[in-house]
Amino acid sequence: MNIRRHIGRDATYLLTGFPIAVFSFVVLLTLFVTGVSTLVAFIGIPMLAVALLSARTFADLERVRLGQVLGHPVPRPHYSRAQPEHGWFKRMTTPLRNGQSWLDLLHGIINFPVAITTFCVTVSFWAAAAGGVTYWFWERFLPHDQDGDGDGDMAIIWLVGDDSRSSRIWVYSIAGVVFFLITPFVQRGLAAFQAGMAQTLLTRLAGLQGRISDLTESRAAAVSAEATALRKLERDIHDGPQQRLIRLAMELSRAQRQLEKDPAAVSATLSEAIGQTRETLDELRALSRGIAPPVLADRGLVAALTALASRSMVPMELDIKVADRLPDALENALYFTAAESLTNVAKHSGATLGTLELTRKDDRLYLIITDNGSGGAHVAKGHGLAGLADRLRAVDGELAVDSPPGGPTVLVAEVPFD
Repeated sequence: MNIRRHIGRDATYLLTGFPIAVFSFVVLLTLFVTGVSTLVAFIGIPMLAVALLSARTFADLERVRLGQVLGHPVPRPHYSRAQPEHGWFKRMTTPLRNGQSWLDLLHGIINFPVAITTFCVTVSFWAAAAGGVTYWFWERFLPHDQDGDGDGDMAIIWLVGDDSRSSRIWVYSIAGVVFFLITPFVQRGLAAFQAGMAQTLLTRLAGLQGRISDLTESRAAAVSAEATALRKLERDIHDGPQQRLIRLAMELSRAQRQLEKDPAAVSATLSEAIGQTRETLDELRALSRGIAPPVLADRGLVAALTALASRSMVPMELDIKVADRLPDALENALYFTAAESLTNVAKHSGATLGTLELTRKDDRLYLIITDNGSGGAHVAKGHGLAGLADRLRAVDGELAVDSPPGGPTVLVAEVPFD
């Protein structure tokens, strides 16, 4: 970020926070105290509701300011709303039953002393910096000891040995420069402290709600991916091996009839049956890639990927840099991603060579599959790779594909791994 923009954002956040904090403190504390003190009467409940709704308005304003100082939008929590079928009393007390509303009110109250402190420190440091570097100008307007019998500025005397005009100008100018250098860092620390407190009270719950939403979506994506995979497997078995087995049974029945009437034709019929058997086996091997093989459970992902690459119809170069066993969910997700990707390479890419790489960087695992085919792959809905993206989302992973027309294609599956 540009340094001047960074300094300007911090200064704007701290200096404008003071008047906002004063106004919100007066409004919210007045409404809250009035509501609590009149709870014995019915009017206390609507007063507290108004206090919480007002706190929500100030909290929304603070979230906008947080987004400006942080450089990115911050999430807004979900607030419960009264439903049309609710009665008037339940509608009125809806804000009182929302935990985030009370956090908004708490922020509006405790932000007052924090904003005063950060405002005063910020103004003091900038004033010291500006006053020091301009002391040479406004010093002439200050009253001085004309008789020379005063004690003078003891700090100046201690630093430079005398209290002459030139000495004061040099000392205060240097002090102003020092303050100019350190003020941005002090200001950054103050802004970080005030923004951190606001984030804790005003956005933490929103973050948890977002995480729950992500987990819900991931679970739905996993269920959808599994259902899609099962439907695809069922369709492929029906359209492929099942039809070939029916045809094989018909060929064997014909051979049985020919054995009695035309023994010479049996050999050709059996040859066709053998061909059907081989084609069926090939299709079953291809379909088995959609089912976790025993080697994955017994020996882990590395052995399963090695076996997968050895069976690929497109030659694949292996680069495995992860030797440890992984959690079952991660191994399954990465294996099926690799299996489906290699199937797509063989069917659609026209590639003659590819690479399969498994590596780890920091706390992330990367499965990278490349090929020198014709390109054009993407993860849009309705395409095979979309199911892989859903499967990876179930383990908090992501799928990225770079496949320009003409190739090459690079597929990257990224999953967290502590």
